[in-house]
Amino acid sequence: MANPRPVVHITRRAEFSASHRYYDPKLSQEENEKLFGSGARPYGHGHNYAVELSVRGEVDPHTGIVVHTRHLKESIENILKEWDHRNLNELPEFSQAIPTLENIARILWHKLALNSVGKMGLERIRVYEEPELFVDYGGE
Repeated sequence: MANPRPVVHITRRAEFSASHRYYDPKLSQEENEKLFGSGARPYGHGHNYAVELSVRGEVDPHTGIVVHTRHLKESIENILKEWDHRNLNELPEFSQAIPTLENIARILWHKLALNSVGKMGLERIRVYEEPELFVDYGGE
């Protein structure tokens, strides 16, 4: 029986800065502030986000790698460059979703799953809003 190829998890980290506002247009400003607190204020607020993209796969016996890390870097940076220094509420991706940390991770996952990362064994997205606050998402 042949030895199975080892499975490894590899993670790439990237950063972007953006502003957002927690706001449901179906509610009044007062109702939004009651629900979301200061996050519902009209001009929003910003964060320096960090994103960790993790894939899982077998180590190729010839190359010794799971995936070329440049593919991970290019995949995540191609999405984040559209979000960097932007108001997330104004982007089409968030037209039907309040740009909460949870929705940012979920939307990022779906965008990555559609490109080559989806074929690489996409395992987890971790999005940090600040060093001590993050969300993990691994698909439905």
